[in-house]
Amino acid sequence: MTARKGSAGTSPDDPSRAPVPPGSGWPGDPARATTPVAHDAADVERLAGSAPSLGHLDARVSVCRACPRLVTWREKVARERRAAFAEERYWGRPAASWGPHDGAPARILVVGLAPAAHGANRTGRIFTGDRSGDWLYAALHRAGLANQPTSVRAGDGLELHGVRILAAVHCAPPANKPTPEERSACAPWLRRDLQLSLRDARVVVALGGFAWGAVWPALRDAGWPEVPERPASFGHAREVPLGNSGRTVLGCYHPSQQNTFTGRLTEEMLDAVMVRSVTLAGG
Repeated sequence: MTARKGSAGTSPDDPSRAPVPPGSGWPGDPARATTPVAHDAADVERLAGSAPSLGHLDARVSVCRACPRLVTWREKVARERRAAFAEERYWGRPAASWGPHDGAPARILVVGLAPAAHGANRTGRIFTGDRSGDWLYAALHRAGLANQPTSVRAGDGLELHGVRILAAVHCAPPANKPTPEERSACAPWLRRDLQLSLRDARVVVALGGFAWGAVWPALRDAGWPEVPERPASFGHAREVPLGNSGRTVLGCYHPSQQNTFTGRLTEEMLDAVMVRSVTLAGG
């Protein structure tokens, strides 16, 4: 299929504006038509816990329909579209975790908040198609963790090396604010991601206070060693070693426009965290 082009002037009810069906040819789609779908929080718990690999987990995440408000919103955005992207097909599904692509396991995990409505909800790839992603992937490239500095769309040639991008919530939420119930429903996906990554991962970078708060219970429930009962509060460049396990959690301001436009987060600050993550991971 043609991954991203739609038809100008079509009605929101036009089939070309529907979310992309799994297994229909979208670049990087991890799912198939037969991938099992979670329809409620209990399904998420069951399907996340039984995922035998990160590939299976990503496929199941990408077709999740457990949170009615988020499903309605992400599909509404996909049908109505922003004027700047009126001729593009929107993904309209959850954005699964992503990377690495060099055959090596991920030693660094970067955890964000949730997909942007006209970013990953449009492109189908986490942190892709918005200004936050522009900042993140450019920093990963400068740190030697990505093969190119730009992330425009799925299938644009971007590859990650030794790093995996995760999210606390996998669907674009209205006003970028998932409810506590939605956060809880999505938590088993993050927990299983961390379980399956435990053997090789050495560093977790939490982008923003929301991700910082979501990471700690997920790490504990995923069986990571020496997770503190009362972790330190969030701070940029804050490091919390997990005892003597050789693993570390790093805090980093989220590369949101609010932070980057105001100078709260600069390229130098973001680069310092990414370079430090490479050092801690043994790179």
